[in-house]
Amino acid sequence: MAQTEAAPTAGEAGSIEAAGGPRTRTTLRADLERLGVQPGMTLMVHASLRALGWVAGGSVAVIGALRDAVGETGTLVMPAFTGDLTEPSYWQHPPVPENWWPVIRAETPAFDPALTPTRMMGKIAETFRTWPGTLRSDHPHSSVCASGPLAEQITARHELHDSMGEGSPFARLYDAGAWVLLLGTDRNSSLHLAEHRSGVRGHVTQGAPVLRDGVRVWTTFQDLDYDETEFPPVKAAFEAAGGMRVGTVGSATARLMPVRGLVDFATAWFRGEQRSGEEAPDPRG
Repeated sequence: MAQTEAAPTAGEAGSIEAAGGPRTRTTLRADLERLGVQPGMTLMVHASLRALGWVAGGSVAVIGALRDAVGETGTLVMPAFTGDLTEPSYWQHPPVPENWWPVIRAETPAFDPALTPTRMMGKIAETFRTWPGTLRSDHPHSSVCASGPLAEQITARHELHDSMGEGSPFARLYDAGAWVLLLGTDRNSSLHLAEHRSGVRGHVTQGAPVLRDGVRVWTTFQDLDYDETEFPPVKAAFEAAGGMRVGTVGSATARLMPVRGLVDFATAWFRGEQRSGEEAPDPRG
């Protein structure tokens, strides 16, 4: 085989078969625009590259298409979470032995916004993390990356405690009238803000390796006891209420929704208000 040739991987072969044709920066932009993505939007994106089908240029082309769709006046935002920097005694799937915990706390390198890679966020989010001009919030667990006019406003001063609450980029996305775009995934981190606002969750003591005056330390702080097991029914109810636009981008099912409408709807849902017959917030935001 010539040096310039490369056989598709098993995953790529499946994407080629499912796509029926190559996806490109141009076709993805057209799909995004048909879904309702517009210039000037602030857009929190959760995306699966594999779900989009075979994309010429991969994650770079996807980010280019997103950038084209929101234009120079729009701001792109993606999660950059680092679950491997959390308190190890809480780890599951699999857990680690208890005698490992002090070693992990003592030896895990400190979170560095410029160096620490994302974990389980997918190739698109990890590529975006290193994209020229992208800013990253300074939280060792729940950071987000942003690029565009509102990037600094969204990523600045990410409070350590209540990592996805009122002192986080998620509240700033709500205030900015942002939108959530799901591309081939049902992960939706904006629902964590609704967990905070509902007041139905307790707190746990979390920990993380951080830099303090240039010195690496393991610090502890209070964070919400996040629980995604209640997310599927509220997502389904929000969609049934007409709160999101559903379409196709590449080979992926795509969902576009306003952050305010989603968070208000989910906050009421977690409190049990909608299920008790009280009037639900307008899901359109």
